[in-house]
Formats: sequence, C-alpha cells, structure tokens
Amino acid sequence: MKTYVIGHKNPDTDSVTAAITLSYLKNKLGMDTEPRVLGEINKESKFVLDYFKIKAPKFLNDVKVQIKNVPFRRDIMMSEEASIYEAYTYMVDNNITGLPVVKEKNKFFGYVSLKEIATDFIRGDFDFMDASYENIVKVLEGTEILKFDKDIKGQIIAATFNKETFISDIDLTRDTTVIVGSRKSVIDYCINKKVRLIILVGNQTVTDEELAEAKKNKVNIILTPKGSFEVAKLVGLSNYIKGIVRNEKPITFDLNDYLTDFFEVSNKLKHTNYPIVDKNGICNGLLRLIDVNSYDRKKVILVDHNDVKQSVDGLNEATLLEIVDHHALGNLTTNAPISFRNMILGSSNSIIYTLYKEAGVDIPKEIAGTMLSGILSDTLILKSPTTTDQDREIVKELEKIAGVNYEEYGMQMLKAGSSLEGLSIDEVVFYDYKEFETNEMGFGIGQIITLDYEEILNKKEEYVDFLNKTCKLKGFALIALFVTDIVKNGSYVLYSSNAEKIISLAYEKSDMCEGYYLQDVISRKKQMVPYIMGELENMD
Repeated sequence: MKTYVIGHKNPDTDSVTAAITLSYLKNKLGMDTEPRVLGEINKESKFVLDYFKIKAPKFLNDVKVQIKNVPFRRDIMMSEEASIYEAYTYMVDNNITGLPVVKEKNKFFGYVSLKEIATDFIRGDFDFMDASYENIVKVLEGTEILKFDKDIKGQIIAATFNKETFISDIDLTRDTTVIVGSRKSVIDYCINKKVRLIILVGNQTVTDEELAEAKKNKVNIILTPKGSFEVAKLVGLSNYIKGIVRNEKPITFDLNDYLTDFFEVSNKLKHTNYPIVDKNGICNGLLRLIDVNSYDRKKVILVDHNDVKQSVDGLNEATLLEIVDHHALGNLTTNAPISFRNMILGSSNSIIYTLYKEAGVDIPKEIAGTMLSGILSDTLILKSPTTTDQDREIVKELEKIAGVNYEEYGMQMLKAGSSLEGLSIDEVVFYDYKEFETNEMGFGIGQIITLDYEEILNKKEEYVDFLNKTCKLKGFALIALFVTDIVKNGSYVLYSSNAEKIISLAYEKSDMCEGYYLQDVISRKKQMVPYIMGELENMD
C-alpha cells in the first residue's frame, strides 16, 4: 500500500513543497510514497510548481478506513441462473448465510439467504419448474439423453397414477415436465403429447423407437439414477436462484464507503452479511461481519505539522510512520514508536535538506528549487525571526543547485502569491489560517502576505464583521487576521471584536484598534501564536 506524505490543512508553500521533497527522498530510499495536499494550493505555491515544472500533488480528503481496505470475500457471488441447490451448497461450503445474486458481468440483481431457500423448500410452489436443462442434470446427478432447450419452464408432474388414470385424466402440455419410471405406455404418451421434459428415474432406458419419436417431437430427456421420491424432492431445487430473490434492494455498501458508517448501519440492522456494490451497480463481493475484525490501515507521513486538528481527517484510523516538523509539539499521540524529526529551523524543508545529506541522496535541480521555495516562504526570504544561521547556509547551497538568485526569486514568488485579485473576504481570512487551543479555549489566526494591504484595510469593517460571525460560529475566544507587509517588515492586525483587550495586552499597545500596524511582527509561530496564547492562559 502506498504511503501518503502530507502537510497541514490550508496548505502554505512550505507544507506543499515539504510533502513533495520528502516524498522524493523516501522513494529514492526504496519506499512507495506519494505527496498529497489537504486543501487548495494557493497562488504562491502554484507559482513555485509552475516555475520548477513540478506536478501539483493530488487532494487527499481523508485517511479513514474504507470498505476496500477490509479483506472481504471478493469471490462470493452467484449468477442469477445458478440453481437453488448450487446456491445452498455454496453457502454451506463457505460458511455464509447469504449471498449476492448477479446478472451478466456481475451486475447486482439482489440478495438471497438461507432463510429464503428454507422457505421455498417448505412452502414453495412444488409443481412449477423454472430451471435450465444443465441445472436439472447437475442437481439430479443425471445424464443428458436428449436436449433441445436451454430453459425448462412449466408444470411438474410425477407419474404416480396408474397408466389408465394418468392417460385419461392428466392434461399434458408443451410446458409440462414429467417424472416417470419404468412405464412404457406413460413414456410413449408423454412423447406423443410433446411434453417439454421427461425425467427418467432409476436409470430407466428408452427404446430406439421412443428415442426417435422424442427427437421428432423435440422432447428433452434426462436420465437419473435417483428414485421417484428423491427426484420429486430435489427437482424444485434445480430452479433458478433468481426466482426466490425476495430482497432486490438490500442494504449494500460501496468500496469507498467508510468502515465507521458500516459499523453504524450494522449495529442497527444486526445482519451478518452485506453485498458490496459500486455506484455502477457492479457487485464486488460480500462483506461478512467477521471480516471487519482485521483491515489495512492507510499509511501516512506528516510534514510541517504535528497537531491532529491541523492534520488529515481520520488520522486516528491510519498508521502514522513518521513526522518531520519545525513547530511546537501538538496533541498528537501514537500507539507505537515512530520516527519524529523536530528541529528549531525556519522551515520544514530545512530539516528535509539535512535528511537528504544524511542519506547521501543527490538533490536534483527542480527538487532543490522546490525545497528552496519552502524555506524562503516560511522565513519571508530569511527576514523572519524564526530564521536560523543553518537556514541561511542551506539557502546558499540550494540556490546554487536550483540556479536562481534567492532574493530575486523570493520576491517574485511572494509577489505572485500576494495579489488579492479575485479573492473574497473569507478566502483572504482562510488563505493561510490555523486553529489552536489553550485552557479549553479555541482561537484562530490567519495570515496573508501581500503588497495590497490597503485593499484589505479599506474594507476593514467588512472583515471585522466576517471575523465576528466566524468566531461566534466556532465558539472561539477570538479570531485574528494578520496582514503582513514583507517590504515594511510588519503586519496590520484585524480581529474579532471580543479580542481587542487580548490583542492590546499581547502587544502592550494601549491604543490598539482594528488595522493597527505592528512593526517587526511577521512570524505567526514566534510573534503571534505565543503572544496571544500567553494572554489567554492568563485570563481568569
């Protein structure tokens, strides 16, 4: 199974590029990985991928266990033209109590259980036949004598009367099947009446003359070693299984359905078997309740985060193999030890660079450029207070391999991502947004780096209104948006109305107001989250 390398929700450039660069490294080291993203790729990241001609990672909705991850019985299903007897035997042999019935090309027809078979055997229409010639031969362990028809349908009669009564009182038609033993006059009568099928019991033979006349009249004949009583009891089990399918719309599951949904339905219905049918109506097999005792978990490696709230949905159902991150420890726990590389560097890509060096893996030009972009984005072209000397040395090495001037390229990248053209207020707020929690209080911080900050400030009332509504909807202590001007090296702050005191205390500004400019505040990790979290923790 492929391992997904994923960054956080609302992916920024470091998150997207880290997934790409770490996945490349892991694949070079023999793993089978694929980078994925948990949200729409922003303009800045698109610029990077286009510049270095890197394919954009696909979106990953979740890593929840799905039906396709469960070892269900993909071979369990039966053609609608199989006999009831064959279906019964198959269920007994496979220790199941029900079975999907399918048409041609496994098109789902319905579901039949042992209950339907038992009901039909006890209360069914015993004098009616709807079977194939082959099914009758198989069930009666018989021999083909004459065959003209594939399907045998109509009334069944056992010739148990004396011959005079039978010939005078029994009305035979073209669609009649007759069970008969060593009774020449009855056999001749049946042939002359052109019945559909004669079942000869006890290995009764027919004369050449009878055979010739039967051929002329196209009378099907089957020979069986079984006696009349046993044949009469078994022949109804030759009927097509489709004839007793009562539940043509049972509860089914798709391969992509979640196992948690299966448990919810199963706990209500208490059934033991469920057909697996895709959206095109194709049957994929049968899921038994005992099958869900084991399943394959999806495998993931996290980059640029280690907090459950920021990660992929269903993470608790997946197997977490590794984390590469440069943030403070979150609330993520594991059932087993994992590889966890956490370093005090300005970017997750800086850590990944060291992993390449440790593994002795060469960094191609396009990967170097992708890695460089993540570092420049997260450190704001090495201007952020999170930048370390090691980040600066790594940038020098990567710009050589990538063949760019890091400052010129970095400004191109930031400008490409800073345009607000076409973005709505909610898209701006959630452009690079993360949620946090302290003292059971939630809060959100969005950050957007742009040279068009005036466009936001001119609509600050609308932004504040949106922040207020969002904060109330989420039940948060506050939501703030920091509009970062990389040229001036500072940020304008907008916040939900309930946050003014907290923001004022956090930055020691008695004249705090909406749109206040905070010089040198550009790092969410060092200058936004800890300041605000500290004040929330001090609240009574």
